[in-house]
Amino acid sequence: METGDLMRVLYLSLLIAAIGGSFLLSQRNNIGKTLQQAAIWALIFVGVVGAYGLWEDISRDVSQQQSVMIDGAIEVPRSMDGHYYLTLEVNGTPVEFVVDTGASQVVLTQEDAARVGLSPENLRYLGIASTANGEVRTASVRLDTVALEGIVDENVPAVVNEGQMFGSLLGMTYLDQFSRIEIRNGRLVLTR
Repeated sequence: METGDLMRVLYLSLLIAAIGGSFLLSQRNNIGKTLQQAAIWALIFVGVVGAYGLWEDISRDVSQQQSVMIDGAIEVPRSMDGHYYLTLEVNGTPVEFVVDTGASQVVLTQEDAARVGLSPENLRYLGIASTANGEVRTASVRLDTVALEGIVDENVPAVVNEGQMFGSLLGMTYLDQFSRIEIRNGRLVLTR
């Protein structure tokens, strides 16, 4: 915390103490009831702060995140953050992907690559990809199997990103396998 921030916190603490002390003095005849009400408001405040801090986790657990097969098409609900997420089985291991039509390839994080049986430390990072964070080195790989809702593809081309990523990306080398990709009513619809 910088000095300016510390001074603001100190000022606000003194201001709250002065206002609170003044209020308590004015209510000294009903001090028990006043303290009870202050405790209730403090608990409400803590509850609101806690719910706000956990909202993303709560909404992810409550809302439907995975795809469903409807009339031969895979429908993916939009997440609260505006993205579409799919969990595919890569080499028999579940991997969560962000659907990214702007990514030309399937891009694995180093962590996901290791989970599906690849050795990121032994890969040859000869490719270069341009990202929003600049250029990163990539290693070309082939995924033995990629399965989604009973659809299994073999020998799927992908890359492992040498840089830091927030998650693996499901790009066009996989999405091109679908004859139709559309977004309607807040759902991504993939048709083979």
